[in-house]
Parts: sequence; C-alpha cells; structure tokens
Amino acid sequence: MTAKKKRPTSDPVPTGKKKKAAKPPAAPTPEREASRAPAPPPAAPYKYSALDAAALVLRANDRPMSCPELIEQMAAKGYWSSPKGKTPASTLYAALMREVQVKGDASRFVKTGPGRFAHRPDAKRS
Repeated sequence: MTAKKKRPTSDPVPTGKKKKAAKPPAAPTPEREASRAPAPPPAAPYKYSALDAAALVLRANDRPMSCPELIEQMAAKGYWSSPKGKTPASTLYAALMREVQVKGDASRFVKTGPGRFAHRPDAKRS
C-alpha cells in the first residue's frame, strides 16, 4: 500500500464553485437619495483611555490624588467613565502601578504614597 501525497498548503483546494461577478453600483437617483437614511451624528471628539484621562486630570490638578478621586474627576470632566465595571478604582490603580513599574522613569505617573499618584513633572506631554 502506498501513502497518499499531501497537497501543498499554499494551493487552495478547488471547490467547484465559481464566484459571481460584482455588479456595478447603480447611479444615484432622486428617489434613492430621498429614501437614504440620514447620516449618524458625529461621535464624541475623542474617547480617552483610563490612563490618558488620569494623566489629564493629574496634570491639571498638580497634586497627588487617590484612584477614587481620579475616577470621580475623570467622569465629571467627561474624559472617561467605567463602562460597567464594579471596581474601576482598583482597575485604574493596577494600570497606574503597571505603567510605573514597567516604564520606570519614562512613566507619566509617579507614586507619592500609599494609593496616591501624581503626574511626573518631567514626563512628555501625551
């Protein structure tokens, strides 16, 4: 008994089905233009991440803040709000600590005390 040869994986297996030719787009008519739904309203100017929003709040306040204070200020200014999380302050704390530990001196944040963060004065503007 002989072994079957394997097909190379770069060649697709023919299925026997042919693709239909694409139809050219129809010319716009006044009826079609009138029946077209109105364009959706423009989205918010920019949706910040939690870390970007925290950096903006800390830069504006020039004082160390705790994560619950940051969450409150970020929501009040409309930068960021928790989608449906139960512990947004804990999530923000973990993200801030991760950036401080991973980036070191290049981080936008500095830990000033237990649970308190400030904007690093020599950090580049983001």
